[in-house]
Amino acid sequence: MNIRKKRFFLLIALLTTTVVTFAQQVGSNSPYSRYGYGLLSNPVLGASEAMGGISYGLRRSQQVNPGNPASYSELDSLTFIFDFGVSGHMARLNDDLNKRDFYNGNLDYVAIQFPLIRNFGASLGLLPFSKTGYNFGAARSLSNIQYVETYRGTGGLTQVYAGLAWEPIKNISLGANMHYLFGNFSHSSVVTPVSSSALVGETKYTYGFRELKYDFGAQFTFPIDKNRSLTFGAVYTPQLNASADVNPTEMLYTGDPYDNPWLSPSQILKTDSLKGASFQLPHTFGAGFTYSTRKFLIGFDGTYQLWKGMEYPSMLDDLTTDNRFNNVYRLNAGMEYVIDPLSQNFFHRIRFRGGVSYSNSYTNFSVTPPDGVANSTELGSFKEYGLNIGVGLPFHDYMTGRVSMLNIGLGYSRQQPDHVFMISQDMFKISVNMNINEFWFFKRQFN
Repeated sequence: MNIRKKRFFLLIALLTTTVVTFAQQVGSNSPYSRYGYGLLSNPVLGASEAMGGISYGLRRSQQVNPGNPASYSELDSLTFIFDFGVSGHMARLNDDLNKRDFYNGNLDYVAIQFPLIRNFGASLGLLPFSKTGYNFGAARSLSNIQYVETYRGTGGLTQVYAGLAWEPIKNISLGANMHYLFGNFSHSSVVTPVSSSALVGETKYTYGFRELKYDFGAQFTFPIDKNRSLTFGAVYTPQLNASADVNPTEMLYTGDPYDNPWLSPSQILKTDSLKGASFQLPHTFGAGFTYSTRKFLIGFDGTYQLWKGMEYPSMLDDLTTDNRFNNVYRLNAGMEYVIDPLSQNFFHRIRFRGGVSYSNSYTNFSVTPPDGVANSTELGSFKEYGLNIGVGLPFHDYMTGRVSMLNIGLGYSRQQPDHVFMISQDMFKISVNMNINEFWFFKRQFN
């Protein structure tokens, strides 16, 4: 297959995966995604995820790293990188009385990276930002009327980004990302009578989110000798002030609207619109480093997000500005080892990776103790612990000398709640990522 055909098929693959990404609903079954913007995603790709999610000090010529836009300048003038990843995961929810398993699969991301001119690199891609998906409820009674109250939600935020990096001085790089952040959310409460012919009632809140977000990054590499170096990185994301219309609606149906999505409401009791409701995303500060040799890399990242006091419509969760959000601390550490990256033996060129992570939840949750009085609630939150391992399988293109990488990762994470009566979640994830390294910008002297 000649170079032109290969480029054509790569562009077709990029367009196809982009369409799929826009169409997908990112899978989640956690009741904790009910609050705030849902469960947040860490914007790391493939190999970075298998190393615990490190990104700030990671600087490689054959890997897209949107976690620090300053990394894009580490790219020679002849390289084009196409990177995409898919995953499948099983989540087990447990409240010490009941357990339930959920299965999901996603196209996680798609990204490209390419040089512009000398010392300038760029990247484009689509990444998840947050995900919302839950369906839970309980049987209740009122004046001898039995009914089931079910809470359901869907949605999430996706970000399309474009980034640029410049290396003005050798070993010092500066970069920036611009993200178009978009998504739609739906939260509803459905009341279904058990043994009567009464209509099904639904109270629903919906809103859409469209805003621009920016990241600014820097990296400094200190070469120790020919084969060893230290790279320090830092990233800052300014606070985002946005607004959106929130639409509360009360409706009656002849059946469950989720079991019968084609069903139109038989009566609309109330419809309204809260115009220009205030939404905010926090200042984010991140810093990290990597130490690398020809065979070994180790890195550590720390992130701090100022969520406390961020504005969010109280009608969506009945919490207040003072108790809704928590400042977030996230720590990531990881490593990679290869026996000999230049060996003729395929198994000696396999990259072995591992990492750990920790963070607290950015939002609090309104929970009801099992022995509490009627309608009593209190606040709860959780800590999240993660463990990742993975391998990178190299594929050498003998026509161009380029090395692409198939990355396979296994991950385990646990959401450990503050109270024993809250729901814990154990998630097992397998991810597959293809990093295609192409020789594109070479001016051939003959056909």
